[in-house]
Amino acid sequence: MARTVADEYDVLLRNGGVAHIRPLRPSDREALHELIDRTSERSAYLRFFTGGAATAHAYMDRATGPGYLGHALVASVGGRLVGMAEYIPGPDRAEVELGILLDDEVHGHGLGTLLLEHIVLDAAEHGVSELVAFVLADNRRMLRVIEDLGLPATRRYEDGCVELRVVPHPTAHLLAEIEARAHEAERSSLAHVFAPGSVAVIGASRDCRRIGHRVLRNLVDSGFPGPIYPVNPRAAEVYGLPAYPDVASLPGPAELAVIATPAPAVLGVARDCARHQVRALVVLTAGFAEAGGGETERELLRVCREAGMRLVGPNCLGIVNTAVPLNAGFLPGWPPAGPLGLMSQSGAVAAAVIERAGRLGLGVSSFASVGNKADVSGNDLLEYWEDDPATRVIGMYLESFGNPRRFGRIARRISAHKPIIVVKSGRSASGDRAVRSHTAAAATPDVAVDVLLRACGVIREDTVQDLLDTARLLAFQPLPTGRRVAIVGNSGGPQAMTADACERLGLVVPELSPATREALRARLRPAAAVGNPVDLTADGDAGDFASAVETVLADQGVDAVLIVYTPPFGSGIDATRQAIAGATRGATKPVVACVAGHDDLIDGRVPAYAFPEQAVHALARAAEYAAWRARPVTPPEGLPCIDLTAARRITEADLAAHPGGRWLDERAATFLLSAYGIHVAESVSVDGPETAAEAAALIGLPAVLKAVGPTLVHKSDVGGVRAGLQTPEQVRQAYREMAARIGSTMKGAIVQAMAAEGVEIILGGVAHQAFGPLIMVGLGGVTTELLADRAFRVPPIDRAEAGRMIAELRCAPLLHGYRGRPEADVHALENQIIRVGRLMDDLPEIAELDLNPVIVTPGGAVAVDARVRLAPAPPLPSLFRRRLR
Repeated sequence: MARTVADEYDVLLRNGGVAHIRPLRPSDREALHELIDRTSERSAYLRFFTGGAATAHAYMDRATGPGYLGHALVASVGGRLVGMAEYIPGPDRAEVELGILLDDEVHGHGLGTLLLEHIVLDAAEHGVSELVAFVLADNRRMLRVIEDLGLPATRRYEDGCVELRVVPHPTAHLLAEIEARAHEAERSSLAHVFAPGSVAVIGASRDCRRIGHRVLRNLVDSGFPGPIYPVNPRAAEVYGLPAYPDVASLPGPAELAVIATPAPAVLGVARDCARHQVRALVVLTAGFAEAGGGETERELLRVCREAGMRLVGPNCLGIVNTAVPLNAGFLPGWPPAGPLGLMSQSGAVAAAVIERAGRLGLGVSSFASVGNKADVSGNDLLEYWEDDPATRVIGMYLESFGNPRRFGRIARRISAHKPIIVVKSGRSASGDRAVRSHTAAAATPDVAVDVLLRACGVIREDTVQDLLDTARLLAFQPLPTGRRVAIVGNSGGPQAMTADACERLGLVVPELSPATREALRARLRPAAAVGNPVDLTADGDAGDFASAVETVLADQGVDAVLIVYTPPFGSGIDATRQAIAGATRGATKPVVACVAGHDDLIDGRVPAYAFPEQAVHALARAAEYAAWRARPVTPPEGLPCIDLTAARRITEADLAAHPGGRWLDERAATFLLSAYGIHVAESVSVDGPETAAEAAALIGLPAVLKAVGPTLVHKSDVGGVRAGLQTPEQVRQAYREMAARIGSTMKGAIVQAMAAEGVEIILGGVAHQAFGPLIMVGLGGVTTELLADRAFRVPPIDRAEAGRMIAELRCAPLLHGYRGRPEADVHALENQIIRVGRLMDDLPEIAELDLNPVIVTPGGAVAVDARVRLAPAPPLPSLFRRRLR
């Protein structure tokens, strides 16, 4: 058979079901004949035009025979083959014929579109330039599927047939269409979890101490409106409801099953649920991968995938949806409704967060404890919460990322209109101690998490208290349009602490406008200070607070107002809270309060914090998030002098010669970097003192001599760099001394002309297996690790982002004429950053890259030392192929 698509995977359908897609095999012949037998005459006619079932059966014999030249995929649902898509090369392999056949029972579920997406991408990867589909004019469904795919398509009518021609080149429009379809499928599948019509509790115990009993009690007490079926083979009734011995005996279908049986029984229960069309499982039981039962957990997932069931857990606390209402877990109580969508990998953390959120007045829209994340993960929940009207803020406690690249794509889209706050445990700095470049040593896994979250606009917090503090502000207040804060209070000490905290966290406490100060003098008692902070003094009453807050809110130079009240002074806490509520009603700028010793909400919308630092922290996070959202979206910048073909040729050839990977020699590294227009200083390789002296005379004096060798990563540390050599004799002598000092580790040297004086910058990249490439820029030279002045990003990096990276560096003033220095060519440095990002993004085989230093002068930016390590890497998963992880 011809080579077909080489992968297989599970995918979500439009109706929330699951299909399995894989390459066609010769052994599929019988299943394909069964598919034809189930297919209606009309469907067979629409696919094969003439001959009816006989033609269709004959075709399937050819498709599974040795002479078949096509590339084909098949899809199964519930273990039964229900679809086939193929393209067949013609004499001109640039143009191929496309065909799809679906079981009548799965029409309208989005399977045809899924198969078409994957077969089109396979065609593109095999160099096909055009797909041709011949469709009968009255086959409107197929015409719509092809034309709605998201690729350019042209149609031509002839004799009742439509010839559709599709260009199979992945585009941004196609990706947007695929992501929209994936989002619809995710929402549909999780509706069975969060909004089921009926729930079975399997393992519902009469013992009130058992988890199964607590789940049932929570379901009943929450007021779940649908049927609730306790399953207990040894009881006739549990918690006032009739009990059933197993799923088969239920009087009606159970859309969601919550499993609280012992671990050895879970697989059997899951199979029973699969046989009786349960659509989703929440497995509370522990004892799976977290306890060494990885194989059992994989079998549980396989059972769920084959049956089209979504799986939450195992080893989880359950789920909650306050809008239904649904409390399908063993939380100690029913959380109040609110705007926070919450996910946690830790049940203990989740219980504490939900209890605290309720006391703070925040409340929960829906909650999922995902446990081992065998199936449903944070990525799936983000898709569900994206357009959930009850969820205004998303909070997540993560211990690991299952698919961080997919997380980044989804979170970037959602953060553009709905804030996401993450607490990610495990900030250990141990990282990967085997890496050896400066960039890789700095780019620890926790740095990778920070960079990923920052790139997609996610707010990272260190503690769940910080998460709740920030969530309260974002859920109930508008975003600030800037960082200028007016402080109003009745006590000088706390106000000074507040102003100091603002300065530390990047907020500005500006002078109020003359008109504002004049208005404050007119409305406040004479003892009040009308600068910023506005100090009402301990005698300031509720009316003074209201007047001051209303006045500073009207100042065009103020973006947010922070109220600091120390009870019991003035009119007392109750009257002051009422005044704050009245003064801020209808405000279009964010208002937060610090009411000493009190954490809650004023008037159900103004977050109040016990300490000034809490309030400032939340406001600073909101300002950072607002600034991220306000960044203009710039189109990708065209980059001349990029030769991806040449770069791939270099990496493939070197990995073929060195299958385990290696540090490239200077010549190969320079060629690879030059293929992407990355400017590297000219160098000459030498193998002894005489050739070094000759090279120096040729390349120009003064010269630099650098030792080379596969283990010489940090040359300066072993005396492997000599600069400022003025004569060939000095170069000759330097080589002899260097070789004597380093010994057999030195395998030669390179000679370069001395670079002009400039700012030494390090620019590098490292490929994280899970997170993808990270790009670093920082202060370079021998002090790069000592001073740790650096900024990271994930590619692609545009010019604006490259500029922001440079601006974050403490050494940035050196590039802009600090203390009379000449202005450096920052534009050239930005170019280098953009190109390194593009190179690392295009070639996952580049494991580490260091350009240290890059000398930035008024005339440009040139790397005078380049290190590149190649390593075998699996191809990056296509953004265009929908699949469940």
